[in-house]
Amino acid sequence: MAEKIPSWPKVTIRLYDDHNAEVKIAGRSHPVNHHDPRQAAIALVSERAGQLGRPMKATAVESDGASWPLIIHPDGRVEAVETDSRGRPRSSGGGGGGGGGNGKKPIWPIILAFVLAGVLIFGTILYVTVLSKLGDGTPTTTESPKLPSLPEPSVGPDQFAARPAPLGWSSKADWTVDIAADSVPAVSPDGTEVAVLTPDQKIAVFDANGKVLWQDKVPKGAESPVYTTVDSKTVVAVATQDTLYYWAGDGAQATEIELPDSSTVQFFGTSPLIQLSSDAGASVVSGGQLKAVPDQKRQSTILLAEGDKALMARYRGPLFWSQPGKDLQEVDLKPPRGLKDVDHVVAASPGRALVLWKTKDPDVVVPAVHSTATGAGVAICPAVDLDQVQSWQWVPDTARGVAAWGECLINFTSNSTVRRPGFQPLSITGTTIYGTISSNLVAITPGAARTLAPGTARPWGLAGSHAIVVQDSVVYALDKP
Repeated sequence: MAEKIPSWPKVTIRLYDDHNAEVKIAGRSHPVNHHDPRQAAIALVSERAGQLGRPMKATAVESDGASWPLIIHPDGRVEAVETDSRGRPRSSGGGGGGGGGNGKKPIWPIILAFVLAGVLIFGTILYVTVLSKLGDGTPTTTESPKLPSLPEPSVGPDQFAARPAPLGWSSKADWTVDIAADSVPAVSPDGTEVAVLTPDQKIAVFDANGKVLWQDKVPKGAESPVYTTVDSKTVVAVATQDTLYYWAGDGAQATEIELPDSSTVQFFGTSPLIQLSSDAGASVVSGGQLKAVPDQKRQSTILLAEGDKALMARYRGPLFWSQPGKDLQEVDLKPPRGLKDVDHVVAASPGRALVLWKTKDPDVVVPAVHSTATGAGVAICPAVDLDQVQSWQWVPDTARGVAAWGECLINFTSNSTVRRPGFQPLSITGTTIYGTISSNLVAITPGAARTLAPGTARPWGLAGSHAIVVQDSVVYALDKP
């Protein structure tokens, strides 16, 4: 049975004395102070197993350094996995008393036998004395574990005076909050929430008016929060070197996924994609687990994830969608009128693939944006020198209404493009595209372009009726004039 249970997240139960222990789950420490620390530690791990919906492997370490592999089930059942004289695992249910290969009688299986027996006796007494008298009633549901109550960060109004406010916004901030150095805020796609890392190593999520919705502790070295999608639900995620954490909101605890060594998490698509080291492939997140991206085509690159699907492409096409348990889906790129050969696939973002098409002139290409679902062209930019387009940056908006691909400005609503020579896009807020022309900061809206004062702030997003900007590790929620 032990061989069929994933080894992640890594769980270690370390007993210090008769009252103190520590449970580490995916590198996250949970101190235990209890009259029976073994029992309390088992309860904590079984609770997490219930969140994952499967048993979990754990290593129990005694104060003298002796260790015992265990299997802990969501219902509290525990198995001690002993080893024979040749080091092979041997599972003993609930609490057999046999020793390991060195002949030493392990303490954990004995303790667990008493714990399990106590649970069974207590359950029997409870049923006889209480539950049997209740008759058939409506089943009750078990409430999911909630986040701890933590001190709230200081939030209050202020003036944004360090530099000019964004176009269309005042310098008055309805609310502000300090954030961790070298971190940036995240605004939810629907503009109702703002997530930040606080200086005291917490993630805090606010509504658009600055009210704290929930908080949780995060490990040292956690990266800035990101809103993404897991199992068709919007979540806020934080990655560390060895763990991906994501919260579904409403006070529910984080789901923790242990990351393979030397892997990285990227959020180019609507969902996280875990890129493994070298040529080891990639994984998507589904049901609280990492699932390997299957059937990767030779000489293809995995570009992004949308749900449990991954988009990949060969250098000259086509595109492929890979999904666990399903056949690989090929998407042919449909050429713009008068063209037929792909120069190469450049990149992708949610719903869009960037492709350069060859022309009769080998030094000139046509940049085109294609649907990743059908392969059809959704925006065709004017022809440009190949050397020039190599430095163009792709900046889409989250609503997929407008985008800038270097000098090519795109309105997907009207299916129109316009080229602004020398323009270098930086960011998009709503339908306003920020960028530079000859080192001057400009804001381009449909049908108009305006030069901005040097140093003008650019919003990270819009939350309700506020523009979210950052200055010196402080988030400002700016009001309308």
